[in-house]
Formats: sequence, C-alpha cells, structure tokens
Amino acid sequence: MDRAVLLLLVVCATVSSQQISDSQRLFTIAVSRIQHLHLLAQRLFSDFENSLQTEEQRQFNKIFLLDVCNSDNIDSPIDKHETQRSSVLKLLSISYRLVESWELPSLSLYGGSSPRNQISLKLSELKTGILLLIRANQDPVEIFTDISAHHLAPYGNYYQGRGPEESLRRSYELLACFKKDMHKVETYLTVAKCRLSPEANCTL
Repeated sequence: MDRAVLLLLVVCATVSSQQISDSQRLFTIAVSRIQHLHLLAQRLFSDFENSLQTEEQRQFNKIFLLDVCNSDNIDSPIDKHETQRSSVLKLLSISYRLVESWELPSLSLYGGSSPRNQISLKLSELKTGILLLIRANQDPVEIFTDISAHHLAPYGNYYQGRGPEESLRRSYELLACFKKDMHKVETYLTVAKCRLSPEANCTL
C-alpha cells in the first residue's frame, strides 16, 4: 500500500477515534445530568405525596392513570423494543423536545423556589448538551430539520385560578408527568450512549 494512502487512513482513524471519544464524554455528562434530574423529580413527587392524606393519594393516583401528560403529544417510542430500534439521532431529538417542553412548567413545580430554580437551570444546561450531541451525531441521510419542541399548550388550566382541591390535583399531575418524562429522557440517553460501545449490551 502507498505510504501516503496509509498515512491518510491512520489520520482518518485517529480523527474518527477522537470524535467518538468526544461524543462519549458529552454523553457521559448528559446521562449524569438527567440521572440527577430524574432523582430530583422522584424526590419532589415523593415529598408531595407524603404531604397528602392516604385517601387523597389514592384518588389522585386513580385520576392520573386516566389522564395524559402534556408531553404525550411528542412522538416517542411506545415500548422498550421500539426504543432499542430507534436511531441515536431520533432518541436525541425526542430527548431534546421532552427537556425543552419542561423549561416553563418546571418553574411551577411544587416545592421551594430553590429546587425549582435548580431544575430550570439544569434543564437548560441539559438541553444545550443534547443539542451538541445532535449536531455531532447528525447523519446527512437522516437530518432532523426541526429539533425544537412542538408548541405545547400549558398543562390544562394549571396557570389559572382554582380552588385548593383543584390546586392539589394539578400539582400532583404536574409532578407525576415531570417524573415520567425525566425517566423517558434518562432511558433514551442511556440507550443512545450505549450505542457508541459496540461490545456493550444495550438491552433494557
């Protein structure tokens, strides 16, 4: 083989290896941040549930099971099998939309102002990280021209005036949906990160 060609192959392999390394580092940071957000969402939901009476918990849970989250309008894999079949870029794009859809509602989550501000900041940082990953993993054959979240309507009448019982129910739904969506994003980013390691077992 010609030495110039051999040198070119070595350079290309080095660049490709560097790109994979950079992408893995970004994925590691993104997965770490979504894991923290998911734990925070679980804690807020648990704290809220503990503040309720047992009967209230049962009633709210029963109502929520019949309801849907605002972000359900974002097209996502319906089960773990579809998640595993989805491309890295698709999983990143869905994650981006889900994270962006919570930037405004997160400011109204139950709890003190400090946790809410912390969540809003972490969502913004995570969204930026996912956008970098989308750009790094963009395939010319599979281009997502619109990675912005759909313009979702507010969570029902959450921002309107309401009585104490309605307020509790809406707070329960908002926290339950936030926890559910952060779990989705954690799953999608973890699977996408795993795809960079061919020898890894990405089974959910």
